[in-house]
Amino acid sequence: FINVFGEEVIVENADKALDTACKATGAVILEYTAGPVFMNTVSKGSHEWIIEFAKEPSDINQFIEILDNALMSVNSDYEAKRYKDLNLVKPIVWSVPKGTFNIWLKSKNKFGGQNKVPRLSNTREYIEDLYIIAGIGSV
Repeated sequence: FINVFGEEVIVENADKALDTACKATGAVILEYTAGPVFMNTVSKGSHEWIIEFAKEPSDINQFIEILDNALMSVNSDYEAKRYKDLNLVKPIVWSVPKGTFNIWLKSKNKFGGQNKVPRLSNTREYIEDLYIIAGIGSV
């Protein structure tokens, strides 16, 4: 789950919202993880998603908009935090090359059938590890 801002997003919410965004944009997801972007003196909080697509969405901005709206529709706590961008702003989504999550799992000695990608986290640990592997974002 992610509950840094009182939004209480659980994996079931994330899976439903991602499914909605994929169906609307033609995207297919192989792996994903998401974590918080913490508030600071110049920006509000958000969620940051790193997604490995088998098929990229036709329009990533449309994908983000649909993902955000779908999260609001399945989770009233998320919706309340997103209301007029009061506590949370629209999510950030990074598309990473195929194989990124396998490389990351191998780097953690977690590769194999019994190991799964952590979907949601209250920390930025997974996000920042994946930044390095995929060469995106900023640590």
